[in-house]
Amino acid sequence: MFQIKNLYASLADGTEILKGLNLSIGKGEIHAIMGPNGAGKSTLSKVIAGHPGYKVTSGSVEFFGKNLLELSVSERANSGFFIGFQYPLEIAGLGNEEFLRAAIDAKHKALNLPKLSENEFKEKMASAMQLLKMDSRYKERGLNEGFSGGEKKRNEILQMAILEPALAFLDETDSGLDVDALRIVANGINNLMNAERSVVLITHYQRLLDYAKPQFVHILINGKIARSGGSELALEVEKSGYAC
Repeated sequence: MFQIKNLYASLADGTEILKGLNLSIGKGEIHAIMGPNGAGKSTLSKVIAGHPGYKVTSGSVEFFGKNLLELSVSERANSGFFIGFQYPLEIAGLGNEEFLRAAIDAKHKALNLPKLSENEFKEKMASAMQLLKMDSRYKERGLNEGFSGGEKKRNEILQMAILEPALAFLDETDSGLDVDALRIVANGINNLMNAERSVVLITHYQRLLDYAKPQFVHILINGKIARSGGSELALEVEKSGYAC
């Protein structure tokens, strides 16, 4: 489904961040990417999403056989790629429900799918909010406006539930979450998984992986995958650090 081959990417000033990264993800899989600060974890998700602050200098990213790097940001999103940001933006004046309605309408239009009726959208929204234990007031608030860190991360999973991407990169979704919020977010991720959908969890800590259990764990150091393994690798890192 998704394959990164020998990916090199730099900042706009030429500073190289990704240095020959390789990663393969199949359908219905949960992967975790761990690594020290500055290893390139957040850079990886931003490069795949098409952030203009980064330049791909070599390598390829294939998504369902297409070169993702040749697509615009909106085309990448509409093709089924989703990114949950480490620091979600606040947009005052743009209602949460209004934003999600526009996003799913744009996706359906790009894929030549019928537009959801008002009732269909409201039912979809209500179901997703119930899954994430979000009450109705979140619909009317500005996008992430005045949200706590945990509310912003929960709202990212709400967006994922509405848009139903084939592949989601969730960048430090566990940061800023208390124990209860962590369980809710992880439960949301688990409930959104199916045989056609895959998730990549970018995290520093084992605690998220106790709830959303990955089949594959990758350690990213100095811009490339230094080691891959099963869920036991995350436990090894938790115990011994990245020196392992």
